[in-house]
Amino acid sequence: MKRISVIGAGSWGTALGIVAARAGHRVRFWSRNPDVVTSLNRDHVNLTYLPEAQVPDGVSASEDIAEALNDSQLVIIATPSHATRAVLESMVRVLPANAILVSATKGIEIETGKRISQLVTEILGELLTQRFVCLSGPSFAKEVVAQHPTAIVAAGDNAAAATTVQSALSTEYLRIYTNDDVVGTELGGSVKNVMAIAAGMVAGLGFGSNSVAALITRGLAEMSRLALAEGGKLETMMGLAGLGDLVLTCTGTLSRNRFVGQELGRGRPLPDITAGMREVAEGVKTTQALRELSHRVRVEMPIAAEVYAVLYEGKTAREAATALMSRPLREEF
Repeated sequence: MKRISVIGAGSWGTALGIVAARAGHRVRFWSRNPDVVTSLNRDHVNLTYLPEAQVPDGVSASEDIAEALNDSQLVIIATPSHATRAVLESMVRVLPANAILVSATKGIEIETGKRISQLVTEILGELLTQRFVCLSGPSFAKEVVAQHPTAIVAAGDNAAAATTVQSALSTEYLRIYTNDDVVGTELGGSVKNVMAIAAGMVAGLGFGSNSVAALITRGLAEMSRLALAEGGKLETMMGLAGLGDLVLTCTGTLSRNRFVGQELGRGRPLPDITAGMREVAEGVKTTQALRELSHRVRVEMPIAAEVYAVLYEGKTAREAATALMSRPLREEF
């Protein structure tokens, strides 16, 4: 049994905490939302973000991050990417020595273009690099807690740390593989959200399976170019953290990012769409970070560029689709 802290009690953080508790670990949540903390402690359910899933007895929650982290051996960060820097800064003096830090956050910091592992190194120090693991892959929270067979990846520079996370969280319905490609795993989990917005636009415009297949395939090409430019591995892009997560997020009806794109394709303004959502669609903000990052490393990402144009420059989804289909003809590879 391990002492596990889950920092961030949205749907995915809650699901991971439930998985850990079912596996026999002692779990404590941290949330800045007092209603979530009360609901978890009193009712053993997260009524705000995952109301259909019962939280096992013995799990606790706190608004005090020091209390939530006390004596933890495994710390899972499941906060939105735009809030991760502030959360990490609040952990500097209270993170237990030798704790393994697991990022379940899929996004890139807008202001700096940094991945979560880079923020961890900057804020918590170089020593954390050997205790950092990125957890990513095709996984809807509702399906995981409903015990639908799911496979994801734990990526770490330190194989022992990745294996520890694999052993602690794997169950008969959640299978965790390991790899040593943190860069590729983080970028796959981030860029796929932008591509899912594009896939949603395709659906919202009324286009069919041909269009979705083309979008996913060319989206994978963009993801791969960026990952390779940043030092990631092509195998990662072909695996669970790349193609697997891309397919799920682009086609699954539970995808928040796909929903945003679908509504944009139907002509709804972005503020109206996001105003009615309980949780963040990471792709909306990641699109901004991705634009800066792709320009900096000089990687061509036409789909991501068109998503940015729709989200932030007033272009319609139909105009974006026309622009992509009107690009100069070229070889595939």
